[in-house]
Amino acid sequence: MKKITVKTSKPYNVLIEQGILSNCGKYISEVVNTKYVALITDDIVDGLYSEKVIKSLSEYGFTVKKYVFENGEKSKCSQNLNNIYDFLAKNNITRTDCIIALGGGVTGDISGFAAATFLRGIPYIQIPTTLLAQIDSSVGGKTAINLPCGKNLVGAFKQPELVLCDPLTLKTLPDKIVSDGMAEAIKYGMIRSRELFDIIASHDLSNYFEQADDIIYRCISIKSNIVENDEFDKGERMLLNFGHTLGHAVESYYNYSGYTHGSAVAIGMNLITQQAVKKGLCNELTSDILVKVLKAYDLPLTADAKTEELTALCSNDKKCESQSINIIICSDIGISYINKISFEEFLAFMNA
Repeated sequence: MKKITVKTSKPYNVLIEQGILSNCGKYISEVVNTKYVALITDDIVDGLYSEKVIKSLSEYGFTVKKYVFENGEKSKCSQNLNNIYDFLAKNNITRTDCIIALGGGVTGDISGFAAATFLRGIPYIQIPTTLLAQIDSSVGGKTAINLPCGKNLVGAFKQPELVLCDPLTLKTLPDKIVSDGMAEAIKYGMIRSRELFDIIASHDLSNYFEQADDIIYRCISIKSNIVENDEFDKGERMLLNFGHTLGHAVESYYNYSGYTHGSAVAIGMNLITQQAVKKGLCNELTSDILVKVLKAYDLPLTADAKTEELTALCSNDKKCESQSINIIICSDIGISYINKISFEEFLAFMNA
């Protein structure tokens, strides 16, 4: 088992082990005092893992109430959130009880936001079952829902009590969802670690699982270090948004149905790096290597939407500050920095 302690204002552990789902009750019983939990999951993950998780929880004396919603980004909305609140209230969940998020990023984000706000806050645990959720969204305490005009615009910081990552869950994922997660892994390599990037580049979609445990561990280690330095996203943590400003615009433009989050981030990373090359902020070789790796994991490089249509949507992004926007530039693989520019300069930068 690999363990990473995230030393935020409320420290917690991330445990990584193949097969840990079958023994999740043991680890959860060590961090919560209640014996009453609300399991929140989507209709795909429910059929794959709920029974195994509930069995382990029951073995350790937990009573489990389960809420299942329709899978997909469109469920990360206010209506589903209100349905979760109703479910928690009707099942008499109290502030001493616990929510368990079982699933991908959508499940973790909306469950975490419900935990942050229901009864002004109750404990919750992340059991991420996708690569993207394991390496990124389950760690760091960001929780949110989407609005029609933009992604993650309503949310709260809420650190979990525990994160349990079982790499074996990746074996049930279709290639498209694995690619989704690899986009975020590539992001980590680009912003902070040439070594991680090279590990990813030495594999492809057909054999990535050989290094899955190591990739998960390295990505979480990078994120935990950044989050510890900037828990509430005022400085260094913005580096984690490489590719996300345009990526969120792509998701919004296609109404959260045309591109997955990882695919949109891949497009964002490629477009911002191409423009950085034109401005002399990044060398062309770096851009070429990034494109090669994105292709190896079957990730898109561009969207059909025009650049000016995407950049217009960026004004709704939460990375904007008054009349300025923070964009992340990778001058080389493993080296990144925050570039704060006016929105007018951003439009000129992207349309160069």
